[in-house]
Amino acid sequence: MNRIQIPESELEEQFVRASGPGGQNVNKVATAVELRFDVRHSPSLPDPVRRRLERLAGQRLTKDGVLIIRAEQHRTQERNRADARARLDELVQRAAIAPKKRIKTRPTGASKERRLETKTRRANIKRGRQRRPDDD
Repeated sequence: MNRIQIPESELEEQFVRASGPGGQNVNKVATAVELRFDVRHSPSLPDPVRRRLERLAGQRLTKDGVLIIRAEQHRTQERNRADARARLDELVQRAAIAPKKRIKTRPTGASKERRLETKTRRANIKRGRQRRPDDD
């Protein structure tokens, strides 16, 4: 499979303070990573992949087309950095897979027959629930 490589120059990292566990360390050290990747202006992405990636990114994409991935799961910058890059890589690889075209098919005679039988059966059940004036 043709893997898409994103050059280091297109990625921008910013280290910020993480929330969650870490004791005193969490207030002193900026271990969380904010990875930014400009999807809309990236020369390394083909157009169809770019469109699919923008759709997949959802809330993580800014109005300017910048994908922001925040990683703060781990207590070290290195592990959070690796986590953010792995998540970006996974997103890009998912976007690289083109969806299969749907092939139109026609319902079989047997499936049409089953559908009609089911409708008749339901109608009979409902008819049986009706209250008739001659029952009184």
